[in-house]
Amino acid sequence: MITGALRQTGRLFALAAEVGRAIFRRPFQFREFIEQFWFIAGVTILPAAFVSIPFGAVIALQVGSLTQQLGAQSFTGGASVLAVVQQASPLIVALLISGAAGSAICADLGSRTIREELDAMEVMGVSPVQRLVVPRVLAAMGVAVLLNGLVSVVGILGGYFFNIYLQHGTPGAYLSSFSALAQLPDLYVSELKALVFGFIAGIVAAYRGLNPRGGPKGVGDAVNQSVVITFLLLFFVNMVMTGVYLQIVPPKGG
Repeated sequence: MITGALRQTGRLFALAAEVGRAIFRRPFQFREFIEQFWFIAGVTILPAAFVSIPFGAVIALQVGSLTQQLGAQSFTGGASVLAVVQQASPLIVALLISGAAGSAICADLGSRTIREELDAMEVMGVSPVQRLVVPRVLAAMGVAVLLNGLVSVVGILGGYFFNIYLQHGTPGAYLSSFSALAQLPDLYVSELKALVFGFIAGIVAAYRGLNPRGGPKGVGDAVNQSVVITFLLLFFVNMVMTGVYLQIVPPKGG
């Protein structure tokens, strides 16, 4: 079991390295990239906007309740906004990209694999990785970065509304605490997380789609496995990136 897991992990990293090399190889499949970008954006924009509102509200309400207990209501806005931008927004984007777009990518590549379309492409001298995988991975990364901005804005607005109208906070204190605690690197690390998460989601989905087992049933199993594996990797990578960021970038005023 351990040997098999290590072998699968090595193949996954090998695919990631091959995709990284193929990105700069010509010709670039621009039309396939646009089609995949449009598809991923279409299936994730509305769910991301709807999910970010309750996420921002829950964070604002919880942080507001905690700051009231500590007598630090003036820092509610800054703390809730930082939580949304640094943690909630990239994770929401990652879960939607892997759950909606990643499952579709895995199912598409898996169906092509069991129909031996990819073998036919290799016989004709066409690289399936460059032709099919690279545009999908880049589309997932691009949509994740743009979607992260949308989720951050909607989540912050939702938290602002619930804090002001339900917890009777003041708009001036909310905005002033945000400007006092937040800094530009917080946005940078959020976008970097979204970019990395989109890459991971695309690579894992493509790997499972290229290696299904047992015909059509194996494709369904591969889709489920790709989503679960992506979730595990995303939370682990998020923990590592957050730890590194907090060690490298000092807090504002620190």
